Amino acid sequence: MPHVTAVIPAAGSGKRMGGNKSKQYLEIASRPIIAHTLQVFQEASFVDDIILVSPAAEIPFSRELVSNYGISKVVSIAEGGAERQDSIKKGLETIESSTDIVIVHDGVRPFIKSDILKASVNVALEYGAALVAVPVKDTVKKVNGGSVIETVPRNKLWLAQTPQTFSYDLIMAAYKNAFLKGIIGTDDASLVEILGKEVRIVMGSYDNIKITTPEDLLFAEAILKEKQL
Repeated sequence: MPHVTAVIPAAGSGKRMGGNKSKQYLEIASRPIIAHTLQVFQEASFVDDIILVSPAAEIPFSRELVSNYGISKVVSIAEGGAERQDSIKKGLETIESSTDIVIVHDGVRPFIKSDILKASVNVALEYGAALVAVPVKDTVKKVNGGSVIETVPRNKLWLAQTPQTFSYDLIMAAYKNAFLKGIIGTDDASLVEILGKEVRIVMGSYDNIKITTPEDLLFAEAILKEKQL
């Protein structure tokens, strides 16, 4: 069986959410968002280890949260960096080299389904890189100076989500290349694409939202209520 490690960044400040609490610690159904996310990985039998990435000042609270919710797979809590890519890099640096597969998943995407997670691991085992995504639903317009200049065919457009899952050697090489060349990617898969490597799509779910605004929080409560019916 492959050794699978999940890197879960939860080091954002959540400025768009407002208030003085980081978005990953806001609660839905009386539980912090990050606790919901971690629970999915805790219960996934094919995930061996979790690396949680936290703001430096909140590492003690993160340790307490992990203990209180029984997330025993967390083997390390890494200190986050200035940007998401910096935080992921710090998380990757704590992974044992015996790891075969690395999953990167946003700490504020609590509704990832275990079967999608498993599919991403299987695809990464076969191809080296897997990106969970969903097809674009709406018509997309290319705009310049406030005017539409093109209607973009949406049959080839997908919205990237996480998890994004990779062979250990590939994601480490992608981050090393990005660091050496000063490249800032839009996501982890983009760093692999820069190496000229194939990234395979895994069908995601429209419920797999990233909670970044107060409106997202309301949507999250609705999703959770629907799941509990």
